[in-house]
Amino acid sequence: MARPEDPPAAEITPDAFFDADIRLGRIVEAEPFPEARKPAFKLAIDFGPGVGVKKSSAQITEHYTLESLKGRGVLAVVNFPPRQIGPVRSEVLVLGVTDADGHVLLLSADGDAPLGARVA
Repeated sequence: MARPEDPPAAEITPDAFFDADIRLGRIVEAEPFPEARKPAFKLAIDFGPGVGVKKSSAQITEHYTLESLKGRGVLAVVNFPPRQIGPVRSEVLVLGVTDADGHVLLLSADGDAPLGARVA
């Protein structure tokens, strides 16, 4: 994981960046994930009709409660292959940045973009 003081990663082309399909979704369910090695929540995220509802796990317990997550907009990569994390099949990668203590803050979009809107 890159730290703020690290130099930029190696250059990539715009095409390489846009191969990652990053979409806006809304968290519709958030549950505890006690089986996780590090504190995490299980999420169900609605990306609208094109992608549908996808599951993920996220290590976001320091800044968020289960109650605060439901209805929250998030950005996630929807075209990575699914990954098995304990008993959870994580289908998308929820995006965030880390604070000074290394805890994740979720990325979202301002305004009123529709679910499934792609990062441009």
